[in-house]
Amino acid sequence: MTSVALYFKVHQPERLKNYSIFDIGKHTPYFDDERNKFYLDRVVEKSYLPTLQLIRELIHETEGGFKVNLGVTGTLIEQLHRWHPEIIKLLQDIAKTGCVEFTGETYYHSLASLYSHDEFKEQVLLHRQLMQNLFHQTPKVFSNSELIYFDDLSPLVSDLGFTGIIAEGVPWILNGKTPNAVYQTPDKKLKIVLRNFHLSDDIGFRFSSKQWEGWPLTPEKFAYWLSETKHGSDVIGLFMDFETFGEHHWKDTGIFDFLSHLPTEISKHEQIQFDLLSDVISSYEPRGIFSSKRPITWADTERDLTAWLDNHMQKETALLLYSIEKKIKHRPHHINKWRKLQTADHFYYMCTKWFADGDVHAYFNPYENPYEAYISYKNVLEDLLLHLSV
Repeated sequence: MTSVALYFKVHQPERLKNYSIFDIGKHTPYFDDERNKFYLDRVVEKSYLPTLQLIRELIHETEGGFKVNLGVTGTLIEQLHRWHPEIIKLLQDIAKTGCVEFTGETYYHSLASLYSHDEFKEQVLLHRQLMQNLFHQTPKVFSNSELIYFDDLSPLVSDLGFTGIIAEGVPWILNGKTPNAVYQTPDKKLKIVLRNFHLSDDIGFRFSSKQWEGWPLTPEKFAYWLSETKHGSDVIGLFMDFETFGEHHWKDTGIFDFLSHLPTEISKHEQIQFDLLSDVISSYEPRGIFSSKRPITWADTERDLTAWLDNHMQKETALLLYSIEKKIKHRPHHINKWRKLQTADHFYYMCTKWFADGDVHAYFNPYENPYEAYISYKNVLEDLLLHLSV
């Protein structure tokens, strides 16, 4: 039997105001509620609501055969509480079916694992408590922000009680081995489920591209590809953003019809089934070691950190942000703001390596250019530092 592990990252950041130098010291709020609500309203209408309703229907129609794994960040949950509690109710409804599993995450979708072990652990524990309170689940499998993985992460994650982690199936690390299997970290403390980026990106990025040789991607065609891939495979990891459905690919592309008919088409092929990540972790023995000394991610062809920490603007602000951790921890009323500033999206908006291309990275980006993002973020940091000096 080959497992298909569907994992969707469900996240929206709290975007900053266009914070000018004249706002420093004036008690101007950091976060732009109006803009954040605008983006959330849009993504709820186009993606979250119809997709969650469809997932609920598919679980019912398949009598529990359709299973999904969700990585929902705390920053999104907080915004849903404020503006769209009906989405939380939908998540709770599908959680009760036993066919949806929530992964462990950093609460604020942060880069803390790269800068502070203590802060990383605190955020993971905050997220775990949130999942327990809302969905009565204790996550067993961990998904770091942007699927960041490196070998030294393993003891931190295993010490927090996780038995597995998901990561990108980077070809030059696999060196010819299949991504469609369970592996182990070098210290053998965690099992790893890898993302099959070819098949994931066929849906996540290429689905609506008429220039793609695989277009149109029908459920019959994709189920056949999975069937062909199953030979020699234990698990096929299909990991993508939740906004794939309805936002990255609009309704008129046929993306919802694709998802609606996919379980039926897959059921026509023997020895393939949808599974939860914790079941995958417990069901399959590891085929070997998956090791990366340097951090890898699921971003771009480089699969590295350059989308967030490549240029001087990104590195400077990240170092400054985490350098004030000890001061912040002694000023509890500033901690939540500081943690919201850790959200990886803020650094993503400062990325210059693809700015001229205007590609998919600009998605949901509130800034005209990365320099505007940097100036606004740096001014917010300067204001926060000013408060800490008082």
